[in-house]
Amino acid sequence: MATKVNIRDVAKAAGVSVTTVSHALSDTHSSRVNARTVEHIKAVAEELGYAPNRLASGLRNQRSRILGLVSDEITTTPFAGAMIQGAQDAASEHGHLLMVVNSGLDNELERQEIRALQQHQVDGVIYARMFHQPISVPGELDGLPTVVLDAATDDPRFSSVVPDEFGAGESAAKLLAAAGHRRIAMINNEDDIPAAHGRLAGFRAGLEHHGLDLADGRLATGHPSAGGGRDAAFRLLSQADRPTALFCFNDQMAMGAYQAAGHLGLTIPDDLSVVGVDNLELISGSLWPGLSTMALPHYEMGRWAVLQLLAELEDPQTPRVRETIDCPLVARDSVAPPRD
Repeated sequence: MATKVNIRDVAKAAGVSVTTVSHALSDTHSSRVNARTVEHIKAVAEELGYAPNRLASGLRNQRSRILGLVSDEITTTPFAGAMIQGAQDAASEHGHLLMVVNSGLDNELERQEIRALQQHQVDGVIYARMFHQPISVPGELDGLPTVVLDAATDDPRFSSVVPDEFGAGESAAKLLAAAGHRRIAMINNEDDIPAAHGRLAGFRAGLEHHGLDLADGRLATGHPSAGGGRDAAFRLLSQADRPTALFCFNDQMAMGAYQAAGHLGLTIPDDLSVVGVDNLELISGSLWPGLSTMALPHYEMGRWAVLQLLAELEDPQTPRVRETIDCPLVARDSVAPPRD
């Protein structure tokens, strides 16, 4: 049976101390060692077939190297799951395991899941929500390093990250105005949530940037679904002086706007330009023509949350921050200059 290579073997072969090897192969302390030395040690370790004992390392540092992610409905949605992927990738790159639990909006189940994560001695928790909303962090997480994902909290003990809702609305308005549209309308979510308020405020600001405003009768609201978007679009597009461009709260409402336009004999983008929010590929990439949309940064938010949590674990004095991440435009074929 081959003898297992240990850290002392690597140190001897590399001509350095055991401490130097330990630092060089650490995810958090490699910066203490010269970069060329780190490369040399890693090459020697690979040649010898050495694999660090992460469990033993965690025990020495009183760290399990396990992070928890507590979600409401993220694992059951087709688009917000990218948050989990971003969080998982960041955790894996830094030698951590991510344990994900999903409560399905059941508060008692969530409490049980948090207790289970504590029993597994997780180092910290990402407390995540499917959509941007105001929340209170549950008391069960008191004392456990926690970062809030896709939600906002007034509690200064916790860092948080959300999409730039204002920026999404502002960019959409500027895109449509720059294409030459002057009769521009918005279909917004009827719910009282940060995304609806932020996107509307940004949309107004973007129009103002081009010397425009959101005229009376150019704002309609509805349920954030294809049906809600269809009904709202019918109301807007049936006006005598109908809009030539629509900004929709999400891709589902934009799909409804496509349906309404088709029923009224309007073609996209020749008669009507449409912009959505989400970049839900199932919709935005499948509509014909393809829907231009502001992508929600689910992956980037998940990644940011884990990196922030790891920074706070490494140094508890790390400032708590409220981060917003840009919603980039995914341009397809639903925007064109107006005919009139």
